[in-house]
Amino acid sequence: MKKFLLYCLILGLVLFFCFNQNKKNDNYTHIQFATWGSESELNILKPMIEEFEKENSDIKIDLMHIPQNYFQKIHLLFASNTAPDVVFINNLYLPMYANAGVLEDLSTYDELEFNKYYKKSVDAMKYKGKIYALPRDMSNLVIFYNKDMFKKSGLSYPDKNWTLDDLLNIAQKLTTPSTFGISFEEKPLYYLPYMLYYGGWKPNDSQNYFIRDVLSEPENKKGLDFYADLRRKYHVAPKKEEIGSATMAQMFLQGKIGMHLSGRWMVPKYRQEAKFDWDVVSFPHKMFMDSSGWAISKSSKKKKEAIKLIKFMASEKNSQKFAQSGLIVPARIDSANSKYFLDNKKPKNSQAFLDTAINSVPTPVTVNYNEILDDLNTKTEYMFNK
Repeated sequence: MKKFLLYCLILGLVLFFCFNQNKKNDNYTHIQFATWGSESELNILKPMIEEFEKENSDIKIDLMHIPQNYFQKIHLLFASNTAPDVVFINNLYLPMYANAGVLEDLSTYDELEFNKYYKKSVDAMKYKGKIYALPRDMSNLVIFYNKDMFKKSGLSYPDKNWTLDDLLNIAQKLTTPSTFGISFEEKPLYYLPYMLYYGGWKPNDSQNYFIRDVLSEPENKKGLDFYADLRRKYHVAPKKEEIGSATMAQMFLQGKIGMHLSGRWMVPKYRQEAKFDWDVVSFPHKMFMDSSGWAISKSSKKKKEAIKLIKFMASEKNSQKFAQSGLIVPARIDSANSKYFLDNKKPKNSQAFLDTAINSVPTPVTVNYNEILDDLNTKTEYMFNK
């Protein structure tokens, strides 16, 4: 254990040094800002930072882009007391850091104007009643569907009132010797909605809540069985050997899958690469909702400047820029209901993302949430592939 802590300290200091080695001894107030993100996301983010620096000539932003193993590295920075001032974070990891007391409580910062955001996105950024991050986006899953495949099969397009039985029926009709009706991914993100459909998935903060509790609850088992049967019993979803090295997105783009359960992050790719007509529809039930946003390290000595930065990043103008890219569902109410989000040719039904978010349930997250998911993955891998 001591060796591990020493390793964390050393690695954290190395990371801190690497991100600070080019910082000059100047008169600027330097704000360290850590984030993940694709190249397309950085292309939106970097001009925003440049604009912020122009408006605040005494501040320099030291961007810490961590594209892989993000939370692993952030954890090490916190452990070595070298955490960045501003940390982009999601609600799935937030309880762990909030519980450890390393994030600033933002609840009392009235200038952040939390009333301008969907309440559920703010709730997702809470832990024990306190707000620890300013939300940027709401993340939920919808069904992307190939309209050309529906037409070819003589099927009407699904609407928001469909049921899980409807989904199965449509998937069966879309399935042929060369195509599958619905996607199948073994990560919990993609099967938790099926568990929620039957009233399941209610983890708690008990350190003893692990796989034995998940699978012993009949609602959870019913949802998992239905999901597994899409592959095992009905064969409307591809088995592992039928997927090979392909992703569900690739199979959808190839016209091998009629419906793909995924999130807003797929929109830019499908806009650019899909050679067929497509749209989105809400999942046949209320959905879990996650959120990402900007947190501030409690240890930061530059909280005033950090607050100024996250308020700028979350402004209506910048939120609209993120929305227009297709990458996110804005957490800001004004941006989500603007032409920048809704008035795009693809998908035509962007309203489905908002309807899903408004009717969603913030994902129940615990301090040991990721351990629970790791434990669940071990069992479901066999369940999905036997």
